[in-house]
Amino acid sequence: MTKASDIRTKTVDELADELLSLKKEQFNLRFQRATGQLENTARVREVRRSIARIKTVQAQKVASAAKAK
Repeated sequence: MTKASDIRTKTVDELADELLSLKKEQFNLRFQRATGQLENTARVREVRRSIARIKTVQAQKVASAAKAK
């Protein structure tokens, strides 16, 4: 699980890459759940929350950049 403090130190491009990989993982986890192959059900929740953390930090960075202009 990624922490918000770790996420804040990353650049916008790194956050976008991380978000893309988490979205792919979330997609794969949904397929595993649908086919009954999912072993670690808690991972679905962790990924969902990590996605939310990244989106929150991205929004904060965009808002602070707009405010600075």
